[in-house]
Amino acid sequence: MRLELHGVTRRVGADTHLYPTSATLVPGAINVLLGATLAGKTTLMRIMAGLDRPGEGRVIADGVDVTGVPVRERKLAMVYQQFINYPSMSVFENIASPLRIAGNLADDEIRRRVHEVSERLHISKYLDRLPGALSGGQQQRCALARALIKNAGLLLLDEPLVNLDYKLREELRRELTELFSSGSTTVVYATTEPLEALQLGGHTLLMHEGRVLQHGPTLSVFNTPASVTAARTFSDPPINLFDATVSAGVARLPEGIAIPLSPAQQARLAGHAQVQLGLRAHSLHAAPREGDFALEGSVDLAEISGSETFVHLRRGSLSLVAQLPGVHELAYGAQVNMYFQPDELFLFGPDGQLIVAPGAAGV
Repeated sequence: MRLELHGVTRRVGADTHLYPTSATLVPGAINVLLGATLAGKTTLMRIMAGLDRPGEGRVIADGVDVTGVPVRERKLAMVYQQFINYPSMSVFENIASPLRIAGNLADDEIRRRVHEVSERLHISKYLDRLPGALSGGQQQRCALARALIKNAGLLLLDEPLVNLDYKLREELRRELTELFSSGSTTVVYATTEPLEALQLGGHTLLMHEGRVLQHGPTLSVFNTPASVTAARTFSDPPINLFDATVSAGVARLPEGIAIPLSPAQQARLAGHAQVQLGLRAHSLHAAPREGDFALEGSVDLAEISGSETFVHLRRGSLSLVAQLPGVHELAYGAQVNMYFQPDELFLFGPDGQLIVAPGAAGV
């Protein structure tokens, strides 16, 4: 399905939940809605689904204006973050229910489709059970199967894995990516997690406070955030940001820090004396390489998370976070150096708009 949004808005009383928004979903692909809680993701999905009518604007599905058309008349399916299943019906009947409601298929065909989709989602041996007898992951698979069996042109997934533990999330996310690789369904997937957006790939609509900040291929949006706000939204841990003054090819920060800029960076910065530097946490490392800039600071906190360590450093008025692979035991207050390549810096103008990203214009 090709879904287009033309200037859609949503207001509830005096509150604006969605400012004028225009976007075209990529048909047959995963379209990720990425943003923090209250960014407007669910509001936008409900308008796409026909659960809410936009205050202004139009929704076009395959060239037809469906603004205001109720959800029951749309060719779509939706899965929420909660495990929404019929508790008194077997898993089989839960999955079969959309086909039974449609009333246009024989029992043998319904049975065939239920077994096919349950096999794909690894729940075929639970078809005789009630949903309450399943684990959380199995219940969400049941809800997903009920949505998938409709073969809808548009599938809306509103943070469907958020209530599952880490291992189940990873497993189901991998399965979903495989399920949607055929390109037969246009998928909209809402998440608050930048890493999840990167793992899903596809295309991303970056949302913040009811606005779409940026829309494009997921890797392109990640690598070239259009603004400081976009970079913040698509960075976890948060991107490190520093105010700097540029002169004679050097970016000067507080605390006597002077970072030499490449000729390509200098060329793009012509006319900009005041900038913001952005440096993602994974660009910092503990061992120096050729051409690295060393940034010394004291350890505020070292958080060990699985196979990574998040090191919080402070140098006078400046603070930053480094995301290091492996386990690093660093004492509070220890003086350490963190290293990075100057060409890994994002450079933003005083208005917060991107001037140059790593890898652009020979950087």
